[in-house]
This record gives sequence, C-alpha cells and structure tokens, in this order.
Amino acid sequence: MLNLGKKIVKLRVPILIISFLLLIPSVIIYLNTRINYDILSYLPKDIETMKGQEILVDEFGTGGFSVCVVDGMSEKEIQKLSEKIKKVDHVEKVIWYGSVTNLTIPFDTFPKEVQDTIKSKDSDATLMMITFDMASSDDATLNAVEEIREITKGQCIQSGMSAVVVDIKKICNTEALMYVVLAAGLSAVVLSLTMDSFLIPLIFLFSIGMVIVYNMGTNFITGEISFITQALVAVLQLAVTLDYSIFLWHSYQEYREKYPDEKERAMAHAISNTISSVVGSSITTIAGFIAMCFMTFTLGVDLGIVMAKGVVFGVIACVTILPALILTFDGAIEKTKHRPIMPDLGRISNFITKAYIPFLIIFAIIMVPAIWGYNHTDVYYDLVGTLPKDLESVVANSTLRDEFDMGATHMVLFDSNISSKDGAKMIDEISGLDGVKMAVGLDSILGSTVPSEVIPKTYKEILDNGKYKLVFIFTEYKVASDEVNDQITKIQDIVKKYDEKGMVIGEAPCTKDLIEITDIDFKTVSTVSIVLVFIIILCVLRSVSLPVILVAVIESAIFINMGIPGFTHTTLPFIASIVIGTIQLGATVDYAILMTNKYKKARHNGLEKKEAIQSALRSSLQSVLVSALSFFAATFGVGLYSSIDMISSLCSLLARGAIISFIVVAFVLPALFMVFDKLIINTSMGFKPSK
Repeated sequence: MLNLGKKIVKLRVPILIISFLLLIPSVIIYLNTRINYDILSYLPKDIETMKGQEILVDEFGTGGFSVCVVDGMSEKEIQKLSEKIKKVDHVEKVIWYGSVTNLTIPFDTFPKEVQDTIKSKDSDATLMMITFDMASSDDATLNAVEEIREITKGQCIQSGMSAVVVDIKKICNTEALMYVVLAAGLSAVVLSLTMDSFLIPLIFLFSIGMVIVYNMGTNFITGEISFITQALVAVLQLAVTLDYSIFLWHSYQEYREKYPDEKERAMAHAISNTISSVVGSSITTIAGFIAMCFMTFTLGVDLGIVMAKGVVFGVIACVTILPALILTFDGAIEKTKHRPIMPDLGRISNFITKAYIPFLIIFAIIMVPAIWGYNHTDVYYDLVGTLPKDLESVVANSTLRDEFDMGATHMVLFDSNISSKDGAKMIDEISGLDGVKMAVGLDSILGSTVPSEVIPKTYKEILDNGKYKLVFIFTEYKVASDEVNDQITKIQDIVKKYDEKGMVIGEAPCTKDLIEITDIDFKTVSTVSIVLVFIIILCVLRSVSLPVILVAVIESAIFINMGIPGFTHTTLPFIASIVIGTIQLGATVDYAILMTNKYKKARHNGLEKKEAIQSALRSSLQSVLVSALSFFAATFGVGLYSSIDMISSLCSLLARGAIISFIVVAFVLPALFMVFDKLIINTSMGFKPSK
C-alpha cells in the first residue's frame, strides 16, 4: 500500500487534471439523466395493477388522467374551456356531461347519484375528466398538465397522480440546490469547530462535491433515477463519506510529526494507512445500501445502487483527489490553522468505565418504551396528504373531498365478451358497496335513461374498445386509507366473479399493493442488512461474539430512533421505515468498529480490561463525535427545510439517528465490553497479548 501511496503523491498533478476533466462529461450526463417523480412506477411490473396500467395505455391509448374541478362557469363557458384543453398535445379526451350528451339532455334528467357526483351541491363547481395518451408520470403527460394549468389560469384545478407529480417536480427543482447548500454549510461549521484549520473543511467539501458530480454523472447506467434519490444523494453521500476525509487528514497530521520536512512522504504513509482502514469500514456502509437492492419495490434498488456507487467513488477520491488537493494547498492550510474549539472528550473515559452498571440499567429501562414506540409508530402511504396545502393538486383533492365527497377514482378492466346484462349486474353490485358514489360503464349508461344514440361514438370507445370494457368508480374514501383498501378487496371479489382476468387499477389499488409489498420489503431489507453487516464484522474483527454485540448496539439505537415517533404521534412516510434502519446500521456501525479496534489493540498490547477500554475511549471518542456531528449537520438542515415530508422525515430521522448511535456507542458499548470482556477475548482473534 505504501508504494501505491507514493505513486499517488508523485502523480498528484495528473490526478487533479484528470479529475477536473471528468467533471465535464459527468455534468453533461447528469443534466440529461431523467428524474422519475412517480413513486408508484417503482412497483413490480408483474403485479395485476401495473399490468392493467399497461393495458390501459396499449389498448385504450389512455395513460394518466385528471379529475378536474371547474367552478363558476356556465355550460357554454365550460364547453369553450374543454375545446382549449383538447388542443393540448397528448390530451386524449376531455369528458364532462356536456361533451358526452352534447347538452341535448337536460342535466335534471340524469340519475340523482350522477348529478351529485358531477356537480357540487354547495357551489357551481362541475367535474371534468381529462385523459392523456401517455402514462401518468411520462414527461409528455407532465408537460401537458403544466400547459393546461397555463391556459386555464385557475379556471380548472387538476387532481390525480399526474398533477401531484408535477407539483413534486416543481418543489424538488426549487429546493434541491438548497439541500446541498444547507448540508455543505452546516458540515463546514461543524468541521471548522472540530478541525485545526479553517481551510481544510472547504477542501473536504470540494473533494466530496466532485465525487457527488461523478456519481450523478454515472447514473445513465440505470436510465433514470427517482426524485428521492436525486434529492438525497448529495446529502447522504456527504454524510457517510466525510469520515474518510477526516481520517486521511488526521493520519497525515500524525505522519507530518514524524516527517516534519517531508510532506510528500507523510502523505504517502497517510494514503497507505487510510486505504487499509477506510476500505474496511466503508464495506459496512456499502452493505447497508446493497441490502436495499433486495427490495421488490425498486425505489430501494434505485437509491441503493446510486449510494453504494457513491461510497465507492468516495473512498477512491479520498485517497487520490483529496491528497492531491491537500498537498497543493498545504501552505494556505498551514496559514489558517487554529486550535480546535471542541474540548477533548477523552477525559470522561474514567467516568464511563466506573459507571458502566448504571449505564446498562438506564439503557435497559430506555429500551422498554423504545420497543413499544417502535411497534406503535404509524406509517403513511398517501403522497398528497403531507405535501404543502397550497399546491394546486392538494387544493384540488381537498375540493373533491369537501364539495363532492370524493376521495379516489378506480378503474375496472374486464372482457368485452361479458354480456351487457352481466356487466350491468357487476356495476350494480359495485355501486352498492359502502363508500362508492358512482360506478360508470357503458353497460350501466345504456341501462339508464340515456339513449344510446345520443352518446358520441368516440366516448363509447372509451368504455369499450372491443377487447376490454372499462368502468370508472368514484369513491368517497381517501387513497391509502383502511376503508378504501377494504373497498378495493371487495370490488376485486365482485369483478373476479364475472371475469377471472378482470382487473381493478388506479392510484388507490396501486397504493394498496405498495402497502402489502413494502411490508414484506421492510422485513427483507432489515434481515439482509443485519446478516451482511454481521458477516463483515465477523471477517474484519475475526470474532464470533463481537458481531452480535456491535450489531445489537446499533440496532438498539435504531429502535430508540424509530420508537420516538410513537410517543410524539408523528406519522412517518413508508419509505423511512424501510431505509432508515439499514442506512443507520451501515453508516454508524463504523463508530462501534473504530472503538472496538482501539479496544482490541490495547488488549493485545497487554493492558487489563478497564485500562484497555479507557484507552479505547480516549483514542476514539473524539473521532466518533466529529463523525456523528458531521452526519447530523449534513442531514439536520435539510430535514428542517424540505417541504416534501418524505425527504424531510428521512433526513430528520438520519440526523437524530447519528446522535443516538454516538450516545449508545460512547456509553453502552464500553459497558458491554466491561461485562463481556472474558467472552470477547476467548471468542475473538488478536485480543490476547502475543507471547
């Protein structure tokens, strides 16, 4: 490794030139990488709801749709408005009662449930449905939604998944840069307080910033990335890889004391030392992100691949780009040196080892409510419910709920060969379910007071293309609610009775699948991450007992972190419950490994149990605190700032998790070493003094 370090030092100028040149293609590719803002599109492609969505696009030429609210307009004005909307690219149909009947049938002759569904009782608001010829999250559909908003100028507000995706896209595009500024700015403050130079934190951040660009520039391999990955990658990559830069700097400083007049030699040794240490510790972090790739909900795969790749790039840059930058700016770094403002925490090591029994008792007491809170933390799946209330899609959904008692809209696809009589019976059964306001299909329309000849052919084709029949179901229940999920199950039972291959599709059925799939994914990811980290610790520390102790310590910190919302009555986004555990485990188990290695070294050098643990605390506590505070700083600001609760909650949980992991490692792990010292020594290699 030392020879490699020498080569890197010797080639530092070419390394910097190449690293700067690589930024150009990375930026170009990043700017041309598609961002996917539709979380439901990450559901497995082989489930019924996703197959149904494809059939809807392929067979009916209909992908996304919006239920719109038109308020304060006469029928003639609505007619003109609908004509304007029809001219927008990728708008397939604009449907309202006037377009279906050409206003030849008085509205009063419609059945009462139809009247109540189409027009508000309390205002002049009328419902209009806009269908698009592309999928709900396709770029063409999103552009069409934005164009409709522009030409209608508030005359019509759009609900539905496409409108929600447009609003999420706007927020992300507005806030994403601020996430990076907050993460970098707060990290710089922490590093300035804990490091011995005001310039070195900026060099750290510049180096990591280059790596983030490389990482984002290589996302073409997956074709696209999710908006959550785009928003979090810079923040998470900064949080989990900053340790590597700190380790290199501390190692360089140590070797500068040995070789005060030979900075290149000192850096070569520092690179060698860093490669040996950082590669080992980074594997646990990579393992945490790799565990997410075992999710069937492929948003985890998206985030896992990008972040695992980012950690690998971070390690490479830490031993190539960063040393080159430090040597280049060595003079300026020396001029900006100062005494670290943060006091040395190593002095509390005696207190921690003396009070280890009270610490274990307190820890055991805390774990009881933590486990209770962990098991009673509520999770939400409705993306709209936690977006800012003034967004147009949120306002539209609120209006539908308040004025029309309408929550979700489902669709049923079934075989066209099913007789009209059976089709009408099926629709009647669905209409009779609790919460269903109205079910509309061609069989039900022709069976009502509306004559067949007054319905335009194009609208008949919307409901029956000769291969499939389509039924729209308007329900009072909200997406992701227990009521709507129970209702969907009942609708599916009714549909299967008439057509075994019939499908219930739409946002609510997809969300129901999301709930069921991610519940399994949570257990899978947790198990895989624990097993992977366990095996890595087993190999790195060559111990049977230490993997159990270290994983248990960090898992307890995760239980405490995820248990707090159970007492604060905070509802978490579903994705948080899946990824927080694996990220916190992979990223903060390094704190425990660092302290364990120090304890192992002290024991191997002949120190007794208590003295060895105190030595480990003195030599590692400061580094662990700096690491935890840096992780906290990189995520805390984004958690406070983001108006997208899914991103805000993830960052807040990660920030809190870093601090909790530090506290548990600082106070509980040494106590466990005190209790299990004999077991550890007899089940681990390298602890006993060499003869």
